[in-house]
Amino acid sequence: MVFSSLPFLFFFLPAFLILYYVFHGRAKNFVLLVFSLLFYAWGEPVYILLMLLSSFVDYLDGILQEKYGTTLLRKRIFLACALIINFSLLAYFKYADFAVGIWNRLTPWDAALPGVALPVGISFYTFQTVSYSIDVYKGRVKVEHNYLDYLTYVSMFPQLIAGPIVRFSTVQEEIHSRKVSESGFVQGFHRFLPGLMRKVLIANQIGALWDSIRAAEGISVITAWLGLLCFTLQLYYDFSAYSDMAIGLGRMLGFHFPENFIYPLSATSITDFWRRWHISLSTWFRDYIYIPLGGNRVGVTKHLRNMFAVWFLTGLWHGASWNFVMWGLYHGILLALEKYVWGKGLAKLPKFLQHLYAIVIVVFGFGIFTFDDLGEMGRYFMQLAGIPGNAFFGTEFFWYAGNYLPFLLAACVLAFPVWPWFRNKMEKAGVYRKNLAAMCGALLLITLFLVVVASLVRDTYNPFLYFRF
Repeated sequence: MVFSSLPFLFFFLPAFLILYYVFHGRAKNFVLLVFSLLFYAWGEPVYILLMLLSSFVDYLDGILQEKYGTTLLRKRIFLACALIINFSLLAYFKYADFAVGIWNRLTPWDAALPGVALPVGISFYTFQTVSYSIDVYKGRVKVEHNYLDYLTYVSMFPQLIAGPIVRFSTVQEEIHSRKVSESGFVQGFHRFLPGLMRKVLIANQIGALWDSIRAAEGISVITAWLGLLCFTLQLYYDFSAYSDMAIGLGRMLGFHFPENFIYPLSATSITDFWRRWHISLSTWFRDYIYIPLGGNRVGVTKHLRNMFAVWFLTGLWHGASWNFVMWGLYHGILLALEKYVWGKGLAKLPKFLQHLYAIVIVVFGFGIFTFDDLGEMGRYFMQLAGIPGNAFFGTEFFWYAGNYLPFLLAACVLAFPVWPWFRNKMEKAGVYRKNLAAMCGALLLITLFLVVVASLVRDTYNPFLYFRF
């Protein structure tokens, strides 16, 4: 089940919210847990057992560390066992076919591919449970003694499938006691609804354009670049909208989830981009991989080693395919070059050129990201370069851009902090203008919601890209 679906919007969510607000105190956690398990079971009921196992391993690890971890060695043994079990499960379900494929290519002894299906959300909830065990070991969080409360944290449906990656330290107090208020519900609703609209009215439409361009043959260079821009915009609006909906739902329930995107396509460097894109993932790798390896407080050689490790793992985390590894290393190399070669010179350029530099690199990088077939990637990249003899500009560009022009313009404009700027202007305006703006905004939201519903009823194209990660 996805947030941008009619069953979720008109059946699951209303039923959940009614029961959630009817019950009081600790009973809210029970309602949240039951509905979260139902939400996950909607598509893959058998893999609930896997999530239960993963969560129980780290819950038990916390108890063992507290009760029997009287020495540092014992705590390390308990932590190591939890990490081995969790990452073994992730490796088997996500990377078994990939590993066997590598074995078959490198050795004369072919093995049958296991054909293991990828459980939805396994990368996200594994990172959450693992972070709990590490934080307990480091003394950053208190041990959770109530397994149902801990399972509620792991399985919480707003952020279960695709993040943001919420650490236990962020919500531990709110799991036990949180303030559920009318103002919080309104704030969450105002965060959820625009996210839903961006997903359905922008990401889905731009994604349909990308699919058309990707399937076309003999396109011009400018159309090929338009296609990659479309995929970049689709991925951004798809994932950032989901994160906004998750944050909004959490706020409606009394939780404060961390921000996951801060207008990354307005970045002026790759370093700046990764401060804004999928923040919960990049900070996870920073805190649990990069800093323990020494971060940047080491010599140049070791610093480059640390960056290589982080970005290799970042790429691999996204999927069991070489294109993801290439994408991760691509960003790692560029970050290293910004750090040690051209970063200071880049900072002296006009902001427009800095942004152009960043957006070209990001868009090209997502070309690596989207093609898991390296042959298809090579053929598309040849079209980007006009090889063999493709025209730089073709009339098909007008057809593609013209048919989707409103969506493209909206996507490009809203990728920049236009809405915060407008909101600040309204807050500084007089009472009459603020009230008028509020009324117009409410009417606009209602109209757009009706358009969203009509779109969901009419169209069957409603993918969510990060389900496969």
